[in-house]
Parts: sequence; C-alpha cells; structure tokens
Amino acid sequence: MAPATKTASKAKSKSKKISKATLLKWYEVMLRIRKFEERALMAYSQNKIRGFLHVYIGQEAIAAGLATGLKPDDCIVTGYRQHGIGLMKGITSRECMAELYGKSTGIVKGKGGSMHFSSAQYKYFGGNGIVGAQIPIGAGIGFAEKYKGTKNISVTMFGDGAARQGSLYESFNMAMTWKLP
Repeated sequence: MAPATKTASKAKSKSKKISKATLLKWYEVMLRIRKFEERALMAYSQNKIRGFLHVYIGQEAIAAGLATGLKPDDCIVTGYRQHGIGLMKGITSRECMAELYGKSTGIVKGKGGSMHFSSAQYKYFGGNGIVGAQIPIGAGIGFAEKYKGTKNISVTMFGDGAARQGSLYESFNMAMTWKLP
C-alpha cells in the first residue's frame, strides 16, 4: 500500500461517524430555513414585505452546523443576511415572518424588518444594516460573557465586505489580547 493511501485510510478510520439524529437535525434546520426564505421571497415579489429582503438561501448548511456546535446560551451576532440564523437559534417561523410583514407580533414588534432581527431571549443579537458593525458588537458580547464568568461563547458572522473594515482588526486585536470567548 502506498504511503498516501495508508495516511488516507488512517484518517478515514479515525473520523467520527455522524449519527442519524445529527443528520436529521441538520436536514430539518436546512429545510426549515429554505422553505421560510422561499415564502419570504414570494411575499416580497408580491409587495407584501416592504423595505429590503436579504435571504439566506444557499447558506443553510452554515446554520445547521452552528445548531450542532452551539449551546443554547451561546451568543450570536450577524449582518443583514440573517433570517436563517434567527430560525436556527429557536425564533419561531411565525415570529420571523410577522417581523418581515411589520406586524407587532414580530420578533422585534415589527420595527426591525428583514435587516434587524434580534432576541435577547434566544441570545441572538441579530442583523445589522451597517457593513461590519456586528464585529465590534460581537467582541463586546464576548467581553460581557467573560466579565460575567460564563462558559458561553460569542459567535460573530460576517462576509468579505465586512472583512475590509478597520473594526475587524481592532476587534480581533481586543479578542486576542483579552482572550475573549
């Protein structure tokens, strides 16, 4: 057997098997998000949803992976393409859709629309319409968790546009200097 083949077979035998329950959870999260976003797009195209609508279609697997890795009390903050993350954190489809429609039964009482979902109850500090603004917010949440002495982490999601903001480097520096979770 060639050395490369031995290495590959060793790595394969050491890898963990993913349980059927985990695979089903991932599928449920991804399907729920996709169906929600398709309905939102349909309503938006019919002018039932006002303002902007940035859907999470094509990124469902990220939310599914996070659903497996995060504890309920771990915090997450993201940018404006974020309905799927809110759904993954446990916000109901009804609350999310009501928010898109601007109804008082929405997750932020219909005042945030598509770009500003948020829920302290679910440790989801939602979207932000300013490119990169979530990065220092995430560092601040990490600082708060460390200050309170919890074991919770702060996850901050951002894209390539936000990676070009000065606050990214400042936040990374602070996170490493203070060993933020």
